[in-house]
Amino acid sequence: MKKIAFILFTFIISIFTFAQVPPKFEFRAVWVATVENIDWPSKKGLSVEEQKAEFIHLADMHQQNGMNALIVQIRPTADAFYPSQYEPWSEYLNGTQGLPPTPYYDPLQFMIEETHKRGMEFHAWLNPYRAVFKIGKSTVSPSHITKIHPEWFFTYNNQKIFNPGLPEVRQFVVRVVKDIVSRYDVDGIHMDDYFYPYKDSKGSDFPDSQAYVKYGNGLSKDDWRRSNCDSIIRMLNETIKSTNPRVKFGVSPFGVWRNKTKDEDGSDTKAGISNYDDLYADILLWLKKGWIDYAAPQLYWEIGHKLCDYTVLIDWWNKHTYGRQMFIGHGIYRALGTSDRNAAWKKPNELPNQLKLLRNSTNINGSIYFNSKNFDLNPNGWNDSLRLNYYALPAIVPPMAWIDSIAPNKPVIQKTKDQLYKITYTGKEKIKGFAVFVLPAQVDAKLEYATLTKIIVANKDGEFDKSKSLAGTTDKIFIASIDVNNNISEWVELK
Repeated sequence: MKKIAFILFTFIISIFTFAQVPPKFEFRAVWVATVENIDWPSKKGLSVEEQKAEFIHLADMHQQNGMNALIVQIRPTADAFYPSQYEPWSEYLNGTQGLPPTPYYDPLQFMIEETHKRGMEFHAWLNPYRAVFKIGKSTVSPSHITKIHPEWFFTYNNQKIFNPGLPEVRQFVVRVVKDIVSRYDVDGIHMDDYFYPYKDSKGSDFPDSQAYVKYGNGLSKDDWRRSNCDSIIRMLNETIKSTNPRVKFGVSPFGVWRNKTKDEDGSDTKAGISNYDDLYADILLWLKKGWIDYAAPQLYWEIGHKLCDYTVLIDWWNKHTYGRQMFIGHGIYRALGTSDRNAAWKKPNELPNQLKLLRNSTNINGSIYFNSKNFDLNPNGWNDSLRLNYYALPAIVPPMAWIDSIAPNKPVIQKTKDQLYKITYTGKEKIKGFAVFVLPAQVDAKLEYATLTKIIVANKDGEFDKSKSLAGTTDKIFIASIDVNNNISEWVELK
C-alpha cells in the first residue's frame, strides 16, 4: 500500500512540476535598427568609444532582461557597418557615407564578439532592396552601387530601390550575403519585410515595366514579381548553406500573408495590404520549400484589434509553420505612441497576455521585439515583467535539427571545493557553454520535467558555484554542454 501511495505521489509531483516548468528552449530577441540612427548608434558622428559604450549598454540591458539573441541591422541602405568590397561604410556611423570609423575598428566584428560574450546569438539584419532612404537628404558615396549601376534602380516614394526583376540585382545581393557569412561568425542572416516596397500614398505602381517586358516570360506582372522574390530567397538560402551551413536564414514579413476574402487559406483578417498581394512575398511557399529556417511575422496589432486581431493571427501562423521555426514580432514601440490607435498598448497587460497566447501555441518558438531603444524607457514596466517573470529563468535558442542534430559530448565535472565545481568540455563540437538544470528529488530525471536555472557561457572550461546559485537546495542538479547550434549533451548529475 505504501509503495502504491509513493508511486501516486511521485506521479502527481511529476505532473505538477511539468505544468509549472517554463520553456527551456525559446527564442528571445530584439531588433536593433541602425537606419536613421533609430537604435544604434544614437546619432551620427559619435566617437568610436561612444559607439562601443552604447552597444555594450544595449547588450547588457537586453541580457539582463533575459534575451538570448540580438538582430542588428548591418546593411540598411546598400551600405555597410563593416568593411565591404561591395558597399560603402554607412552614413549612420560618421555622418558621411563611405567614411570609415576613426580610429578604425570593425563595428560588425565588435558587435558579434560582445553579443557572443554574453551567450547570445547575433543575427545580421539586411534590408534586401532599399538603396537610398531619402533622396536629397541621405548622403550617397561615389562608390555607392546607385552611382555605379544606376540602371539597376527605380525611384519610388522618394527612395531609390533595387529593381527586384533584374537578375544582376539578385546576383549582387547574393554576393553581399556570401561575403558576410564567409568572413563573420554570424548565427543568422535576417531579412525584413521590404521586398517590393509598400505602396505610396497614391497607390502608384512601381516603374518596372521595362524589366517585365524583358523577363516576364508570359507570367502576369503580379506572378512575375512574386517569382522574382522567390528567386532571391532560394538563391540566398543555397548560398548561405553552401558557404556556412550552420548560419540560419530568417525573414520577418508583414503580419498578414493574405486575407481570407482573397484566399481560403488566408487569415480571418481585413488588412489593407498583404505580403502576397502587395509586397509580392509568398512567405508560405518559402516555408513549405524549406528556403528559410524561420519566419518572424510582425504582429504589431493588439489582442482584439478590429481588423487584424493578434489572437487570430498568432493562431493562423501557428498552423502554417510547415516544420520551420516561427517567432512573433511584438510592437512594443506602440506603447509610447501618442495616437488613439495605440490606446490598447498603454495597458500593462497587453504584452504579458500576448506572451501567454504565444506560449500556448505549440508551433511558436519565441519572440522578437521592435525596437531596442524602447526598452530604455521601460514601457508599462515591461522590462521588469520580462526580467522578473516571463524571462526570469534563461532559455536556450531552439535548435534546428535540419541544420545540426549532433549533440556535443557531455561535460566532465570535478568538485574542487565544498560548493565549487570545475566543468570541462573535451569534445570536438564547438560549444557556447553549459546548462544547469534542477529537478525535485522525487521526480524522474527526464528533461521535460527539469527546470533550466542557469547558462554558464564558456567555450571549453567553466565553473559552477552552488553556494551562489542554488545554495541549500535539496533538488537534484544536472549540467549539460550546449553547442553553438544549441544542441545539448547528455547531462551529468552533481554529486
